[in-house]
Amino acid sequence: MSVAAPAYPRDFRGYGRNPPDPRWPGNARVAVQFVVNFEEGGENNVLDGDRASEAFLSDVLGAQPWPGQRHANIESMFEYGSRAGFWRLWRMFGERNWPTTVFGVATALKRNPEIVAAMKESGWDIASHSLKWIEHKDMSESEERVEIAAAIRIHTEATGAPPLGWYTGRDSPNTRRLVVEHGGYEYDSDYYGDDLPFWAEVEKGDGTQAPHLVVPYSLDTNDMRFVQAQDVTDKADYDPAWIPAYTRDGFERIQKLRLTVAEAQFASQFNGSRSIAQIARNLRLDLKFARLTLFRFVELEIVECWPPGASESAERGSVLKRLGRSIGIGD
Repeated sequence: MSVAAPAYPRDFRGYGRNPPDPRWPGNARVAVQFVVNFEEGGENNVLDGDRASEAFLSDVLGAQPWPGQRHANIESMFEYGSRAGFWRLWRMFGERNWPTTVFGVATALKRNPEIVAAMKESGWDIASHSLKWIEHKDMSESEERVEIAAAIRIHTEATGAPPLGWYTGRDSPNTRRLVVEHGGYEYDSDYYGDDLPFWAEVEKGDGTQAPHLVVPYSLDTNDMRFVQAQDVTDKADYDPAWIPAYTRDGFERIQKLRLTVAEAQFASQFNGSRSIAQIARNLRLDLKFARLTLFRFVELEIVECWPPGASESAERGSVLKRLGRSIGIGD
């Protein structure tokens, strides 16, 4: 008797040739989600029983884990995020009344109750970013199951409510199934392969299928690009080969605005081609005065999501305000 081969676990087709109209409120082309990644106090650290110091996503380019040792420089960079970066962003977003989603590491939230109180005061949605900001790929299935359960328990203790969304960022092939099996989540964002949210059928351990909403994430618009070696520059470098050619007015407009390569790459994502866009902030990276890129590109009006054919006068003013009005997120 032959045994059927298991189904291939990847989906290359998605919505295919004719993606659906998401019908965003106000006929908006793009739904913008601002994401604050709160990881400060949840990263690898031997003080917390981890094998080595953190090495990922800091201003120490090329950092390596230090087995059995603390890395004082990287520790202080993470502390910048909670001591200064968060409060700068919280004031800026509050002044603009921008709704915000937090991807909060449970142990980081627990260590920063004053920050959690500010998030709740502003009405921010606090989703789970796992128990600790560490790799899940090396965990056994049973270890990861325990990690997810502990993340939800500590998150609920720290914020007063269980999370409705999940984003690991450093996930394993088992993460989504384990999240679904635990239950209680409305969506996860551990996926980068589409422009639109979609429903996935997740096969659970007992063989049953469960529908699960996936809201794709994007590293195109994540400030981690500013600590990637290929993106680092402190001068205006206008080599077209470095700049994606999908801004509305293309290379000529990039020259006119005198953006750095990193700013051009970051800003060029918002030309209306993506149907959902997540702008992610890491508090220790982009909230220093030298890197307030988000607010620079908003003021320079290179987020071009409004319908084509608008008059010149109609295009004046803050693009985010125009988009915000269309999807009901502000005046």
